[in-house]
Amino acid sequence: MKINLLNGNFSRKESLDLITKMIHVKVKFHEDKIASAENEEDIKMRETRIRQLQKDLYEVRNLIESSKGNINLTGEINL
Repeated sequence: MKINLLNGNFSRKESLDLITKMIHVKVKFHEDKIASAENEEDIKMRETRIRQLQKDLYEVRNLIESSKGNINLTGEINL
């Protein structure tokens, strides 16, 4: 099964807004799991993942802000 989440041409502002919100959802997911976790390994793995997501957001923000015109975004979930 495939769920098409993004498929279109967006302004730089819209693109950054969409990506930021999606990454924030994923960060919140990991933060919630950390809050209820008892396994130190799991907590460390999730903290690492959060840092990576934050780094990715920083990099994509720089890329979008330096680009000209609209941004083509595609994203899907495959099950």
